[in-house]
Amino acid sequence: MSSMLPSISPELARIAPGFRALSIYVKAAPLCDLQVGELALKEACQAVLDGQPAWAENHLNAWGDVFKAFGAKPRRTPCSAEALRKRVLRDGTMAALDPVVDLYNAVSLRYAVPVGGENFAAYSGLPRLVIAEGTEAFDAMKEGQPTVESPEPGEVIWRDDIGVTCRRWNWRQGVRTRLSAADKEMWFILESLPEMPLDELYAAGKMLTDGLTQMMPGVAFEATLVSVDSIPA
Repeated sequence: MSSMLPSISPELARIAPGFRALSIYVKAAPLCDLQVGELALKEACQAVLDGQPAWAENHLNAWGDVFKAFGAKPRRTPCSAEALRKRVLRDGTMAALDPVVDLYNAVSLRYAVPVGGENFAAYSGLPRLVIAEGTEAFDAMKEGQPTVESPEPGEVIWRDDIGVTCRRWNWRQGVRTRLSAADKEMWFILESLPEMPLDELYAAGKMLTDGLTQMMPGVAFEATLVSVDSIPA
């Protein structure tokens, strides 16, 4: 497999010192076991209700501080992992959506880590984490209809050559690169701060790749740790 690495703007070191992420590029194989994701999701919901992991609150609070540092309001627009966790704590469970989406949501819940899943075939160029100028295009849905928005100047975004793929770091994913189990090229990004032990980040990645391997035997993947210190923009 050819190397596929996202880029991270050095400017983000002042907003989120110690930020590191596990980038996992996947060449999918035919689906054989459709229950893997749903079962993982049920187990992860129970883990949340049981108060796991022990460091979840510290990690999610740290993400809240990072969001505040670039002008976001984490109570209104929390990081993706906190939003999922709040839903499970409120409802006690989460409905299955798609085998692959269920799996990466399970990883996010079990490890209190924001996980993005993208249809890499829909990308133009490589993913990059940058500070928005405010003119970039973000395709979204509003009241059931497609719409195009722009991020706020200074907002942290994931983007490619066409436009924004995820707003407010990991808050809301765009429509264009949305992932499903039918996609042939997948990209996952597991994003952590120092409050999450590094070995737990690797364990989260292993949960994802083990689940994909069980779900679609023959899948190939490439996992790489990236950080604000190791990757030039």
